[in-house]
Amino acid sequence: MKTDIDAALRQLAAADNPDLEGLEDAVLAGVRARREARVGIRMAAVAGIGAVALGTVAAGPTSAPTSATAPFGAGASLAPSTLLLDER
Repeated sequence: MKTDIDAALRQLAAADNPDLEGLEDAVLAGVRARREARVGIRMAAVAGIGAVALGTVAAGPTSAPTSATAPFGAGASLAPSTLLLDER
């Protein structure tokens, strides 16, 4: 199948097609919208990374964790489960 592309393009240019009237504006508007959406996503990512960095800096250096023997305070020896074990 052999098609003369130049002749087909000339025929398309000569045809009066109302669907092609605003095609260029619609395509350019779509390109602008996608570009603006990417800028919004990029700015949100930068803001998120900045928030994490600021939180890390604000937290400062951490100390070693304390002993986990009494997670609820010094009165863990008075917990009901320990009192019941003593009666047996």
